[in-house]
Amino acid sequence: MAGHDNRPVTVEMVLDVICAASYIAFVRLERAVDRFRAEGGSVEVVFRPFQLAPDTEFGGKPLLEVLTGMFGDHVVAETEQAARDALNDGVTLDYHRAVAAGTFEAHRLVATAARQGLAEPMVARLFAAHFSDGLDIADPGTLAALADEVGVRPSEEGAAELRAELDRVRNLGVRSVPQVHISGISLPGTQLEVTYSQALAKAAGKQAVRQGHRTVLD
Repeated sequence: MAGHDNRPVTVEMVLDVICAASYIAFVRLERAVDRFRAEGGSVEVVFRPFQLAPDTEFGGKPLLEVLTGMFGDHVVAETEQAARDALNDGVTLDYHRAVAAGTFEAHRLVATAARQGLAEPMVARLFAAHFSDGLDIADPGTLAALADEVGVRPSEEGAAELRAELDRVRNLGVRSVPQVHISGISLPGTQLEVTYSQALAKAAGKQAVRQGHRTVLD
């Protein structure tokens, strides 16, 4: 790809940080974004919240125990297969260590991090904490420690705004995650890394054309 418009391409990702599919999509998207930035492109990544289990209290129960209670014993084999598949993306899904957790406060932390320009590393750390480290990301102490790792200054603000944003996302018709939108290009579900790269290139090309530049796309 030759040449980039200097305006950032806007990427919106609707996710939940206890969603394995969101984790895989996030990793692939971030790799595409990193490569796009390395080539001189500018990207603004915005995260929109979604809760797979709103208003549910898990009390730190093991995730597999909760999942088998909800869906049956077959879920164990399914999670094991998902974990094997995730290794292809360098992602560890350790369902045997993972702790079931509500995500309202985790989403509030992401919003706090976004105001400080640290949303992307904060989301990455929350995913790894839940799926790889066996941490309870609903626990305030755990969230405080994770924020400190990333360099995010904690805040008590944002609860009302988060509730409004969760409602807004639901009212838009979102019923599953992940959902990625790149400058108007909708990419539902978990897409290949190359698909995200192509969408970024296409979005950058459209912006350049609007400003009267010529962009050559691979």
